[in-house]
Amino acid sequence: MGIVVFTGLAYLLGSVPFGLLIARSRGVDIRRAGSGNIGATNVFRCVGKGWGVCAFVLDALKGFVPAFVFPIIGKLDESIAVEAGLLFGAAAIIGHSFPVFLRFKGGKGVATSAGMLLGVAPVAVAAGFACWLICVLITRYVSLASILAALAVAVSGWVVYHDSLAVSVALTAIALLIIWRHRANIGRLLKGTEHRFGKKKEAGAL
Repeated sequence: MGIVVFTGLAYLLGSVPFGLLIARSRGVDIRRAGSGNIGATNVFRCVGKGWGVCAFVLDALKGFVPAFVFPIIGKLDESIAVEAGLLFGAAAIIGHSFPVFLRFKGGKGVATSAGMLLGVAPVAVAAGFACWLICVLITRYVSLASILAALAVAVSGWVVYHDSLAVSVALTAIALLIIWRHRANIGRLLKGTEHRFGKKKEAGAL
């Protein structure tokens, strides 16, 4: 019963639209600005750098707290703590991507996934972040960087965490969700119409 309760709480926490709330506090309807995405990238561009960073941190905490803190609060046995953390973190990611408070139209889950992974698979976070940073610096495409980072996370799951099938499968599932949430960006990348980070218009990726 405790696991069910914490899973529900994780989903509700993930559903809190911090990007939307931050933008609204600054007089901006983020759903009608820039890419229309409620994630940190769009907040960064439409509201300001500091507010974008704030949105990213808060979205990341939505994944980290359920994955790392909830198993501790619930005093779960160490034998199931990692799997439970994955479950809670996944629920938070689903909440961010399909928030009940916004009629299930949310962000793309990159920041929340990073927070969850930091709680249960920090090496995967390092691999994903390194891939993301290099790609952004070279191409300036945040969406492409997020997609490649997701792939790096999935690969690290099978290479670094191969002794835990649950972790490997979970990281792959999260990567697939992130890539699927970027399907519109993929279409624009193939057409050559995706906007680069730092320009006046760009597609939100977080």
